[in-house]
Amino acid sequence: MAEASPFTAAADGLRVALRLTPKAGRDRIAGTAAEADGGVVLKVQVTAVPEDGKANAALIRLLAKQWRLPRTSMAVIQGATDRRKVILISGDAAELRQRLDLWMAGHHE
Repeated sequence: MAEASPFTAAADGLRVALRLTPKAGRDRIAGTAAEADGGVVLKVQVTAVPEDGKANAALIRLLAKQWRLPRTSMAVIQGATDRRKVILISGDAAELRQRLDLWMAGHHE
């Protein structure tokens, strides 16, 4: 399953590749999508507008709530002003990966 996952272990935690859609009808994680480069991203939608970091803040809030992780453990490390982003979740990569893989298994739409 490693190929079809938006999660990548890093030295300081777990990286999550995602594509954010701002100004959506509701805040939700809409599953995964294959990218043109062969990678996989998590599709996330937020109602916030993409200005002054509002959409990024809404994204972090949503992920923290869904995954029951502290917001302070997450940061946008790539693509702050782009739809394609990489989030770093600080912590034990193997533990986080296991937790999020379990979450993904129970939340496919």
